Amino acid sequence: MTPHKPEHKYTTGKDTVEKQIDTLLQTWGVEADYDKYREMIVTVLKYIKDEPLAGDVRQFNTAMKELRYANAVFKPYRSIKKISIFGSARTPVDRDEYQAAHDFAHLMMESGYMVITGGGNGIMGAAQAGAGRERSFALNIQLPFEQHANKTIEGDPKLINFKYFFTRKLNFVKNSNAIALFPGGFGTMDEGFEAITLMQTGKTQIVPVVMVDAPRGNFWRTFERYLREHLLLDGLIAPEDFHLIKITDSLEEARKEVVTFYFNFHSYRYVQNTLVIRMQREIPPAALHRMREDFQDIILTQEPLAICPALPEEINEPEIAHLPRLCLQFNRKSYGRLRQLIDRINLY
Repeated sequence: MTPHKPEHKYTTGKDTVEKQIDTLLQTWGVEADYDKYREMIVTVLKYIKDEPLAGDVRQFNTAMKELRYANAVFKPYRSIKKISIFGSARTPVDRDEYQAAHDFAHLMMESGYMVITGGGNGIMGAAQAGAGRERSFALNIQLPFEQHANKTIEGDPKLINFKYFFTRKLNFVKNSNAIALFPGGFGTMDEGFEAITLMQTGKTQIVPVVMVDAPRGNFWRTFERYLREHLLLDGLIAPEDFHLIKITDSLEEARKEVVTFYFNFHSYRYVQNTLVIRMQREIPPAALHRMREDFQDIILTQEPLAICPALPEEINEPEIAHLPRLCLQFNRKSYGRLRQLIDRINLY
């Protein structure tokens, strides 16, 4: 068992309580991430001392339970790639967008992906039906109207009901390897903008984001025109931000955008100030030299983009220790350019 470290800084300040916390964790058999679980308990005890309102206590409690339960549902499927599909719950079955969502979800299922939707009808129901019950998750939100689980996923253990939008949205993003946006209303825009913002600011991993119109549709092209004529021209976003999204009315092009993102690229993580990009295959020396020249603008130091082994801090991911890596001192702001670097890696 991992004993409590006396030098731990985040404590209740009461020695008797500290010992009781350690006894509880050790009795429960906690070893991995011991200090993090310890801090959670301390946080709850400190929260009690803050004398929160009853409504705040209910929110804190419900949020924790929703996060825990969702984690348990997704756990058996961690090794399977997933795509979140967003769109209006109000889209009728006879609309081209409905059929496009159905067919796209089926394409992604055939490509080995599981599909996550909001669990409702409209675009969500179409995508759920396209993927099928066995290859679907649904993150439903409890509303007094409109949002009821669609018939494909109703009663399935992979249907999760959330009280709060923020816990639901967190699970969409953290469990997705890709995101597809079909035409929708405020909710779709909210979910899409949040995902893009999180990637643009480095608060979540970059994943493919495809904005998919029905064939010959212009819902997202009109949206793009607004972004370029107002946000970009007014200097509110950068040209490189457009590399974080792909707009298309071709379902095959949308599928390709997702699956080719993982052709060579595997994942990335920070080790202190170093960004470590894990790949399926090594980059040829000549290609690496060109990358160093082309992406020098996103590197903070004179130390070049380089091939590196798994770093000691990555010991908690032994299953991917064998993968080749690129290391760089990334500036942590040019995430559209980082997406371009990932696209370059996927050429090899």
